[in-house]
Order: sequence, then structure tokens, then C-alpha cells
Amino acid sequence: MPEAESQYGRRGGFETTHWSVILTANSSANTAAAEAWERLAATYWYPIYAHIRRQVDCPEQARDLVQEFFATLIRRQSLARVAPEKGRFRTFLLTTLNYFLSDQFDRASAMKRGGGRVTVSFDAMEAEERCRHERISHDSPDRQFDRRWAAALIGRAFARLNQEQAEAGRAVQFDRLKEFLAREVAPGEYEAVAKHLGLTPNAVAASVRRLRLRLRELAFDEASKITTTLADAEDELRALFG
Repeated sequence: MPEAESQYGRRGGFETTHWSVILTANSSANTAAAEAWERLAATYWYPIYAHIRRQVDCPEQARDLVQEFFATLIRRQSLARVAPEKGRFRTFLLTTLNYFLSDQFDRASAMKRGGGRVTVSFDAMEAEERCRHERISHDSPDRQFDRRWAAALIGRAFARLNQEQAEAGRAVQFDRLKEFLAREVAPGEYEAVAKHLGLTPNAVAASVRRLRLRLRELAFDEASKITTTLADAEDELRALFG
């Protein structure tokens, strides 16, 4: 994404990422690392939940396994043993998750509900609803995980764009234009929207182009939170959306 890279380059460099903070933490008691991890988990809990849910029959068990997985990462300080040059953050998480599940299934141990501090907050009912409505896929579990990860990343970027537009007083306009951000525009569609918004079709087209560019920038920014360099962030987006 050249446009995004040049834009962020003009803003003065690459800020400290969530993963960087976590990796440099000396202990699980490090406040900055804990907060960074919680922000990451809040964004990317669903790919992990869905991956687990496809392997267990009980939603409650899946929920408990999610909590125990994150608690185990923190308790064992697992992130202190990895480095960005060894691979992508999501690859590390998936590999660690598979080892964790294998260990859990081998021991056939039931999770102790309420026995530890909840490290990730998520709506279990929402998670189940999303799983239920996912299209049946014959892709490998790893490929499905990557697809959910990409959806979570772009979803976070879209939420930020939505908030930006609302704060700028363009909520109504954005509500009519957002459907064009991820699909081709059929002949005549801009004309209909332009009439409703009191704009010209050319103005609508220009607004959609600006929104698409801003969404790309925000997606790049979200990718930067799980990478350590500009090149890594761009590579992450290429791998997820290429």
C-alpha cells in the first residue's frame, strides 16, 4: 500500500506498536504491556474464539478456553520468548493456540470457571451468532483463521472511519456512501445517491475515493500495531488481503 506508507512517512515515523510494548516487557506486571495486550485481545478475540469453537461442541467450553489461553500467555510470559523477525504476530498466536488446544485435549481437563481473572472481555452471545452465520468453508483451519483476522483488522479500521465521519458532522453522508467502500459501483448508483444528498455525481465519486484512501490508511495503522516496521505492516496487509 504505497499511498498509506507515504502518508505515514510524512507524519513523522512509526510509533511504538502494541506488540513492541508487549515484547519488551520484563514481567507480566508491566502496566504498559498489560494494557497493550488487552487492546490487542479486544480487537482479535473473535478469530481465536471461532478457531476454538470449531473444535469443541460447547460454547461455554470455548469461552473458557479463550480465557484460559490468554491467561496462560500472560502467566507464562510467552511473548517474552518470541521476536518479530521470527514471523508474524498472528502466526505466533495461531501456533501457540494449537499447541495449547492439543495440550488441553490430551489432558481432557475441564476448565475451572470463575477460578481466575478474566483477561478478555467479549460478548459470548455475539460470538456464537457470528459463528452460526459464517459461510461453510472448505479452507484449512489456518486459512480460516487468517480470514477472520483480516476481517477483525478491517472491521477495526472501518469503526474508526465511522467515528471520524460522525465527529466531522458527516454521519448521514457516510451512511449512504459506506456501501461503496468495498465493492464496485454499478452504473447509475452515484446519481441516485447524489440526488438524495444534494450533491453532484462527481462529488459523490470524489468522496468515495477519499473514504477508500482513508480506510486504507486506517487499515495500515491497525496493521502497524501488530508489526514493528513500516515494511512489516505493508507485508502484513499484502498477506491478509492479497
